[in-house]
Amino acid sequence: MASAVAATTDITTYGTSNNLVVLYPSPGMGHLVSMIELGMLLIRHGLSVTILIVDPPYKTGATAEFIAGVSAANPSISFHRLPSVMLSPGSKSPHHEALTFEVLELSNPGLLSFLRSASPSALIVDFFCTCALDVARELKIPCYLFFTSGASVITTFLQLPVLHKNSSNSFRELGYECLSIPGVPPIPANHMPLPMLDRDDRAYEEFLTMTERLPEYDGIIINTFTSLEPHVIECITRGKCVPPGGSTPLIYCIGPLIKSDEKHGGRECLSWLNKQPKSSVVFLCFGSIGRLPAKQIKEIAIGLEKSGHRFLWVVRSPLNPKKLFETEKLPEPDLDMLLPEGFLKRTSDRGIVVKSWAPQVEVLMHESVGGFVTHCGWNSVLEAVTAGVAMVAWPLYAEQWMNKVFLEEEMKLAVAVEGYDKELVAADEVERKIKWLMESDGGKELRERAAAAKVAANRALVEGGESYTALMRLVNFLKK
Repeated sequence: MASAVAATTDITTYGTSNNLVVLYPSPGMGHLVSMIELGMLLIRHGLSVTILIVDPPYKTGATAEFIAGVSAANPSISFHRLPSVMLSPGSKSPHHEALTFEVLELSNPGLLSFLRSASPSALIVDFFCTCALDVARELKIPCYLFFTSGASVITTFLQLPVLHKNSSNSFRELGYECLSIPGVPPIPANHMPLPMLDRDDRAYEEFLTMTERLPEYDGIIINTFTSLEPHVIECITRGKCVPPGGSTPLIYCIGPLIKSDEKHGGRECLSWLNKQPKSSVVFLCFGSIGRLPAKQIKEIAIGLEKSGHRFLWVVRSPLNPKKLFETEKLPEPDLDMLLPEGFLKRTSDRGIVVKSWAPQVEVLMHESVGGFVTHCGWNSVLEAVTAGVAMVAWPLYAEQWMNKVFLEEEMKLAVAVEGYDKELVAADEVERKIKWLMESDGGKELRERAAAAKVAANRALVEGGESYTALMRLVNFLKK
């Protein structure tokens, strides 16, 4: 499969324009997709784009077919695969993020060689690619960070060196003790991303180094918009989020930048939605790699049935506890085994269960959808905001527990399920939160705020809007 990718991605056009920008995502489909969306946006404003591909140190699912499709649909984007590297035997960390850092550091010689030949006007890197700063400085190429989560998360990371200095305890040891960070609500320490919970872990050390180097970027591009996170963005721009004496890079809030509409698949669920009343359906989806234990899937089914509300539910094969971030292609889920006996038949008049995947952007944009049970991945959050759909927060991994805090406490666009931080969310809680969202006065207010956020998101992107203006500032710098 790797040779097929190389065959389709090593044809580059980076010598044809002095407005070339090189985008450098870390391994993994989610990071690649976000960079491609950014690349298409930059191309529309007169820049040339080459996207670098790095072979991941772990299974992330085949990207060859995806890249080939993007290349065919967007011939103005070129791809270039960096040479494969050999990892040192044995890892001192159980977290795949540590392997990601290592493979990217080992890829610096290949990156240096490519950038010398391409002579781009700028390099834009993913959060995990901080080691590329050394290469950019050697070649005197401006280097920008593209941060695919929200401003509240980048603020938390800007503060990590301060948090590290002020306590000798790991975040895991601090448990539910709240961290005080400028511009954001108090965050329970154990809501920090999993690889950052133990300060003696190699992954934590890499994250700390990465956050210490954030001020070195020529600018930070954030996939958010100012009116979604006004307090924290004000704190960032006023320099309140870096350690004392530190500098804050220029900030460009250019979002919401969401995945392009899917043009294939999902016809069955969209046709079903066409037959449902306006704002009546609860959509449940836990991301492209979000998986739940079989026992939890049954609890959701029971709660959905008891709620009495219409639903569209994406069910993936259950979680293997030993492979929390397993992302290779999985077999289709066996619904007869996973769901309570007779569930599909009893709920057939008001619900539909889809195996593995649904066209999420199109589903959220559909007028029949009135609520979204989500894992709080930032892409999903922005898709819901853009569609004006209120959320039930059910975070699973990465920065999602932090996003839950920001969504519920600061943006007030979500209500969280109780038990997300425990072994199991009970069926009664699933029922309770769905009824609250769809029936209560509080749920109505939440849905009204979501509708207002949609208006603000759309306004930010039009000419003269806050995100459009920030994008134009960025493009002008990139063209210099």
